[in-house]
Amino acid sequence: QVDHFGFDENRTFQQRYLVADQHWKKDNGPILFYTGNEGDITWFCNNTGFMWDVAEELNAMLVFAEHRYYGESLPFGNESFSDSKHLNYLTSEQALADFAVLVDYLKTTIAGAHHSPVIAIGGSYGGMLAAWFRMKYPHVVVGALAASAPIWQFGDLVPCGAFFSIVTNDFKKSGTGCSESIQNSWNAINHLSSTDAGLQWLSRTFHLCSPLKNLQDAAVLKNWLSETWVNLAMVNYPYKADFLQPLPAWPIQEVCKFLKDPSLSDKLLLQNVFQAVNLYYNYTGGASCLDVSETATKNLGQTGWYYQACTEMVMPLCTDGVHDMFEPEKWDFDAFSDECYRLWGVRPRPSWILSMYGGKNISSHSNIIFSNGDLDPWSAGGVTQNITNSLLAIVIPDGAHHLDLRSRNPLDPKSVQQARALEICHMKQWIEEARPSH
Repeated sequence: QVDHFGFDENRTFQQRYLVADQHWKKDNGPILFYTGNEGDITWFCNNTGFMWDVAEELNAMLVFAEHRYYGESLPFGNESFSDSKHLNYLTSEQALADFAVLVDYLKTTIAGAHHSPVIAIGGSYGGMLAAWFRMKYPHVVVGALAASAPIWQFGDLVPCGAFFSIVTNDFKKSGTGCSESIQNSWNAINHLSSTDAGLQWLSRTFHLCSPLKNLQDAAVLKNWLSETWVNLAMVNYPYKADFLQPLPAWPIQEVCKFLKDPSLSDKLLLQNVFQAVNLYYNYTGGASCLDVSETATKNLGQTGWYYQACTEMVMPLCTDGVHDMFEPEKWDFDAFSDECYRLWGVRPRPSWILSMYGGKNISSHSNIIFSNGDLDPWSAGGVTQNITNSLLAIVIPDGAHHLDLRSRNPLDPKSVQQARALEICHMKQWIEEARPSH
């Protein structure tokens, strides 16, 4: 259904999902259900090796469900993003309802799956959905593993600056002078972008695909750099990986090798900053120029996510330039709301998620594991302490963004191996408890 919650819109659409059943024990073996997030489901499927690693041990069927409005699951085809009327059905509630209906469909159409216990698994926004799926549809899923799920990054549940201070800390720990160099780079850009010659120099030095023409462009450049530092913090994995971009092991340490001396002149400092971001965008050496409109893989649905951020996914973030290495920027809800209205003709509802999913008041729920890596900025909005004996927090020192959901790797730190062992242990317990007693 395009709309699960009203009766006027009768249309349906095709939802894509992937199934792997080679390890599934036909008679009611468990189903691990990946709650798809803001992107193409095949990409998440290929980056969630944990599920493939445990399928055999758990005799589980794997299902990866694509989130509506992403990948190929477009409710109105090419028109899906044309205006706010067509986007009206892009909400987390509709997506969860899709998942509930899909589980029901699979159980009735796959022979031997009728009593299969289902465990929801997801990372990031998908992790939020996994947790919320268990909260809202406890009769559909027996438990959830919510990895790097910032379910508290809403309202004033956590300080808006915590996210960026974790990013800063990652750089501080990875090399002397590193975070200070980045902190000093903003003023250097401000100085240079005040003249035409300076703008030309910046465009040349950063090998930009389209040259900077004015102060507005310079602001875009700074924004792009900030996002790059954030992305590096998210994918600071202990081995070579290509989640957002192809990168070396511990990429922040590699980046910080270029950023040792914060006291350099503006131009020398920024030449080093270019070397650092070039490692992120051009590690394989294939890029002829850098495009400031792009910071991550094309597999993520930026447009759809921006609409969600403008409606119910309102996550306050701010910087102060003191506890972080960024230019100070207050959280300005009114400006954000105006921008959303300009783009989509809609205004965000900042407190709706709290009304819908309970904010911090979730102790009546059960069987949810919240895992967070210490290096991951999103852990700022995550659950990092046990709430009850079945709402559990696992904190992974040396872990970046949902490291535990990635494939096992010889270079994995002990902390993530232990986290996965614990996760598997709880999943086995949920599966056992769900078995019909004879």
